[in-house]
Amino acid sequence: MKEFYLDHAATTYVKPEVLDVMLPFFCDKFANPSSMYKIAKDSREAVEHAREQVAKAIGADADEIYFTSGGSEADNLIIKGYARANKDKGNHIITSKIEHMAVLETCKMLEKEGFEITYLDVDENGFVDLEQLKQSVNSQTLLISIMLANNEIGTIQPVDEIAKIAKQNGVLFHTDAVQAVGNLKIDVKKMDIGALSLSAHKFYGPKGVGALYIRKKYNFQSIISGGHQEKHKRAGTENLPGIVGMGKAIELAMSNLEEHAEKLINVRDEYIEKIFERVPNVRLNGDKTKRLPGNANISFEGVGGASLLLMLSEDKIYVSSASACTAGLATPSHVLKAIGLSDELANATLRVTFGENSSKSDLEYIVEKIAENVNKLRKLKK
Repeated sequence: MKEFYLDHAATTYVKPEVLDVMLPFFCDKFANPSSMYKIAKDSREAVEHAREQVAKAIGADADEIYFTSGGSEADNLIIKGYARANKDKGNHIITSKIEHMAVLETCKMLEKEGFEITYLDVDENGFVDLEQLKQSVNSQTLLISIMLANNEIGTIQPVDEIAKIAKQNGVLFHTDAVQAVGNLKIDVKKMDIGALSLSAHKFYGPKGVGALYIRKKYNFQSIISGGHQEKHKRAGTENLPGIVGMGKAIELAMSNLEEHAEKLINVRDEYIEKIFERVPNVRLNGDKTKRLPGNANISFEGVGGASLLLMLSEDKIYVSSASACTAGLATPSHVLKAIGLSDELANATLRVTFGENSSKSDLEYIVEKIAENVNKLRKLKK
């Protein structure tokens, strides 16, 4: 029986072309990039080539890219590293209530160190309150960290306006773009983004590798003590195969970005339309159009999202009820609560995220099974 993987926001598979460029660096070209001999020089050149590939993809300079273990480490590095390095200039950070836990938990940790954090409200579609943002900036504000696109509901934030507010106040603007890279066109210079986090496994690259872009003029400190790697900003031997794979994956993603996005939008919109036609009492979460191309987050009144997810899994349909990073929590999604959903409705939600292998031809079966299982659960609840 065919399987339908619809959780690309959690992770994507590694493309064969990506794996092909990675394989030599496991066994044949394995030398430590920081060593001095010739084969190590080859490893170093491979790392620097990948750095250039990442930089080109987002409109940055290569020396503004720092490799990490993923998006969470990149978020930690910029928020902790920048705040601690500049605490003599201020102690205030602004973020939103719907950020990834890598941002929210990092901010909570900094609160224990004496930093003040403002958590901006969002409206029913998940957009930050720009007026509240303007009013929240003060003389002690160091950093504004707002994600480019939400990992659960897909809402794309008005980053151009946020960046403008940050620039007017001399504040660093960081955006977690983990879900956006590979789905949206990003140019950090044109968009005036000061720092950006990304992760390879969201755009058909390997897990365990990511990157932080930070504009040259901003000073930050390492959060991992040890060696001199990444210009003394990230200690630890580089994940050579992973870095090489990320470089190839992001290059491939940029080569067909518009076609990829258009395909996902078409599949997503038809899925949403079919769900609303076949299943009564449903709600689309996030903005209808200003959302990630492949994201469809829908709440089904009167069902348990976890039960629905497990039933769909039996039908070989793999979706999520929240972000993979919060899937083990008993509490309702903080994102869905922030946009005004009740606990019951938040817990009755499925996040479907389409990818390269998704097809309109699969939608009839997928929607049929969702409708069938929703109906079963609603009857059991009566």
